[in-house]
Amino acid sequence: MTFPPLARVDQEFDGPRLDNLPAAVEAAIRSSRLAQRVKPGGRVAVGLGSRGILAIDVVARAAITTLKQIGYRPFVVAAMGSHGGATADGQRQQLADKGLTEESLGVEIRTEMETEVVGTSPVGLPIYFDRNALHADGIVLINRVKPHTDFRGVHESGILKMLVIGLGKRQGAEQIHRLGLRGMTEVLPAVGRILVERTPFALGLAILENAEDQPAEIVAIEPETLFEREPQLLERARALMGRLPYDQIDVLIVGELGKNYSGAGMDPNVIGRLLVETQPDFDRPIITRLAVLDVSPESHGNIVGVGFADLTTDRLVAALDPEPFRINVLTSCFLERARIPITLPTDRDVFRVALETCWRLDPADARLVVIPNTLELKTLWISPALDQETRQNPRLRLRTDYQPIPFLEDGSLDQERMFPDSVRARRRLRAPKD
Repeated sequence: MTFPPLARVDQEFDGPRLDNLPAAVEAAIRSSRLAQRVKPGGRVAVGLGSRGILAIDVVARAAITTLKQIGYRPFVVAAMGSHGGATADGQRQQLADKGLTEESLGVEIRTEMETEVVGTSPVGLPIYFDRNALHADGIVLINRVKPHTDFRGVHESGILKMLVIGLGKRQGAEQIHRLGLRGMTEVLPAVGRILVERTPFALGLAILENAEDQPAEIVAIEPETLFEREPQLLERARALMGRLPYDQIDVLIVGELGKNYSGAGMDPNVIGRLLVETQPDFDRPIITRLAVLDVSPESHGNIVGVGFADLTTDRLVAALDPEPFRINVLTSCFLERARIPITLPTDRDVFRVALETCWRLDPADARLVVIPNTLELKTLWISPALDQETRQNPRLRLRTDYQPIPFLEDGSLDQERMFPDSVRARRRLRAPKD
């Protein structure tokens, strides 16, 4: 096959960006009513999760430093439900992958999975809550507020979800997910109201990101305004998030999936495929053939989200670690996303089969887009079939001429060359030299 050539396109996004992130974190904490809830000298549990928030290490250090300056004794608790294989070591590693260690933060990190029952949910199930956080004098949760990858509701990803599912550990996450969409849209908020009353939850620090995944705002959320304030922030986050600039794509090639890019591996808000039982996909974009080439090492073999793809590589599936993958999928109760698609030996083979099966007689006519992952959408590569539409979009800039797809001798795609500013490229630069 003669592959269509590709040109680099840069997507311009409007949106704020915080120039002094530590100062914004400190201002949010000091302007809150935290001091009215927790006395000086109190032990404050700082909840941190497994999401790939770009500057979470900076935010966490600034929050811990500010809490110490006020006179508190902070420590970190893992607030990530069943992630990391639902083990203490696995969750500690999840935090370490994001630069969140006891050495870097200067405080103790508690990742034990033990919980206590603090009440009964409206459907008669016990409400589980992290034991370390429950016995602190106060809880401060740090999380990104953004559209969820699994459902649409008044509350999606954010402080409330971290309170209920993150600090519910594996048992709490299972209780909510077991009920599917009803659990997320109805039971989760109801359990959250109980937890606000019966736990020492004292403050939420909401991170809003712009379309380039940089922190745009840091907002303090008081417990008594959580159910009013977070939905407002969700709509703000929805307006800020990055998306693909094309409504119809014949072939979308994603360089990597991973838990560091999206809780679903690939963000449904970007690819348009929801793949939740009984629910329709999103209206846009419409993608005929979707392929993914790799899984990020930060995912530790959890290839959840591979089911979104029609095609993938043998090496991605070979990287599967069955235990964390199985636990994450079964806890979520969204099984469609775990189905293994057709696998092929090389990236070149994936491109070839994707183009052969995308319902275009001539590959030269295919609307082909290549992205590094579903989180980093500033740079993408396109085929000539998208040229006119690209030139007519004031937010898009063609940065190169059309050139052959950069396959290496072994048939793999030279992703570092195509996306030199991506997570993958930066990872390669940090790798030790032989």
